[in-house]
Amino acid sequence: MPAVVAVLALALSACSAGSVPPSGSGPQGRGQSAEAPAVSSTGSGVTTAPSAATGPGGTASAQPGTEPGAQPQLPRGGRSIFPEHRLVGFSGYPGSPALGRMGIGVLADRVAEMDKLGRAYRAGRSRHLPVLELIATIVHGSPGKDGKYRGRASEDIVQAHLEAARAGRGLLLLNIQPGRSDFVTEVKHWEKYLVDPHVGVALDPEWRMGPGQVPMRVFGSVTGAELNAVAEYLSGLVKRHNLPEKVMVVHQLRLDIIKNEAALKRHPGVVAIKSVDGIGSPAMKVATWRTLTKNMNRVFHPGFKLFYQEDAEFGPIMKPKDVLAITPTPEYILYE
Repeated sequence: MPAVVAVLALALSACSAGSVPPSGSGPQGRGQSAEAPAVSSTGSGVTTAPSAATGPGGTASAQPGTEPGAQPQLPRGGRSIFPEHRLVGFSGYPGSPALGRMGIGVLADRVAEMDKLGRAYRAGRSRHLPVLELIATIVHGSPGKDGKYRGRASEDIVQAHLEAARAGRGLLLLNIQPGRSDFVTEVKHWEKYLVDPHVGVALDPEWRMGPGQVPMRVFGSVTGAELNAVAEYLSGLVKRHNLPEKVMVVHQLRLDIIKNEAALKRHPGVVAIKSVDGIGSPAMKVATWRTLTKNMNRVFHPGFKLFYQEDAEFGPIMKPKDVLAITPTPEYILYE
């Protein structure tokens, strides 16, 4: 699919929604570039290094716990995400630094970097687990041929990130920005990857548009019922394929981005994480954190997002010890 030029965003205030991001943190300002990256059908666009996860001829070699007859395991052993692990990762899209750190330079270098960073977050956990959060379904500012305002990464790109995750003994999360599509449809599109024990999803409801809504002009939202439908589908995959627990992240920067959050229920084999995506100084980020976790559905585990560029405009970026000091303690820390 050719690159799609997005429309200019309107400045939106989140204060009335109970969150406290700074000005400029609307749909366009929250790390989304004015021009969406190309989503091609050929070529990964990923700069990689030789990987132990890739066998002769470029095919992925078997990973521990994925051999025939073995019970599938998480990348660093076991079948439960929490409380054994703390997840630490980068988000992004190859060749698009504005969309996150993971899109900068050699992918294997970024995986090694997040693994090193993860050690600073090990406190109180048996191990840390690197996470590659790849934007697999990416919102566009124009409708495209199907009118859905979204494109999809090529399978080459997804496969390259899966192999990098395997080589780094980490998880791959497919970030979904559905535009005028819906989360269930977009998640199911990636089923061939979601049956892998090392792959989960990250839902970005800020980009989930309703009828007549245009991305980057308004904030989107999701209902608890739709989140339940995604979790139920993932739970079915876990059961049918005897998979370890599968991660379902839900990103949130305003209260009104998740409608009827209380409707989300527990689903066997699915670990739901709320990633609080507030932008600003440490004090501003903590204020947003308190707002969005105060009445958080107990199904969610807490997650915290930091922005290398946007947060730095307001002062020093929070250090691991600062992040670990907030309450509740984040179990997933994502850097963009």
